[in-house]
Order: sequence, then structure tokens, then C-alpha cells
Amino acid sequence: MERPSRPGPSERAVPGHDAPWLDADEQRAWRAYLRMQGRLAATLNRQLQIESGLSLADYEVLVHLTDTPEARLRPYELQWALQWEQSRLSHHLTRMRRRGLVEREECSDDGRGAFVVLTEKGRQAITAAAPGHVGVVRRFFFDGLSREEVALLERLATRILGRLDDADGEPGDDAG
Repeated sequence: MERPSRPGPSERAVPGHDAPWLDADEQRAWRAYLRMQGRLAATLNRQLQIESGLSLADYEVLVHLTDTPEARLRPYELQWALQWEQSRLSHHLTRMRRRGLVEREECSDDGRGAFVVLTEKGRQAITAAAPGHVGVVRRFFFDGLSREEVALLERLATRILGRLDDADGEPGDDAG
């Protein structure tokens, strides 16, 4: 008599959840994505540190500030844009203030509120860092993709971001 085969990982539910395990293709894709994201972030961080003395986190903060007309944001806006925990943002901004890249400006409309403001030194730092950073992004990311693949990547990322946006208000979500 033949013994029934055990269900494979993709056929069993994840303990405590209704979701099935990732199948072999999904697992390979997910792990490849995680490796790619980690190595790309490490490469970008290393390049920025060597060429400009900025970290990738510094660069991200400066990019968000330079993307605003007045080069300033409320801390909660920056926290939302970066998707960082409040304590991480606070500690990082303190380090950036010590280096003269950003400053804190009181908000006249809200006595308890403040703005994170790009300084001239911060603007000079990102202006100097941007060409090398873009060069590394192009070399390791976009130069290996066709125009169609770039468009597909944008569609996929936008779709996943939409699902994450839709989930922001669901029970058990820590966002709110």
C-alpha cells in the first residue's frame, strides 16, 4: 500500500496564518530580491561614504528636503516619506545637525512644532554627491535593464506600493 505524500511547503499553511508557504519559484524570487536590495544598498552606501562622506540615510534625508520648494519639511512628513521609526529619524537628524547638514526651525503656526531645514552645507553636500550616486545607480541598476524592463519594474513597484497603501488602515497595522 502506497503511503500518501506529505504536502510540500507551498501547499501547507504558514503556522498561525491562512497564507500558504512560498513555492520554490516565489522563494527564489523573494530571496533574490532581498539579496539584490541589500547588496545594492551596501554598494550605494559605500560609494557615498567614500566619495562624499555622506551615508545613504543622509542622502535620502537630503533628497526629500531638496524635493520641496522651501527645502524644509515637518519631521512627521520626513518620517512618513522615509518610512523610518520616529526614534531613528530623531537620532539621525541630531547627527546631521551636528555636521551642519540640516537645522531645526521653529514653526510659527504651531508652537510645539518645528521644521527640518536644509542648510547651505547640506545643499552643497548633496549637489557634490549626486553625480557619483547617480552613476552607481545607473551602472548597477538601470544599465542592465531594457526600457521595457524599466517600465515593467515601475508597474510592479507601483502595484505593490498600492497594496501596501491599501493595507495601511487594516487591523494589526502599526502605522496608525
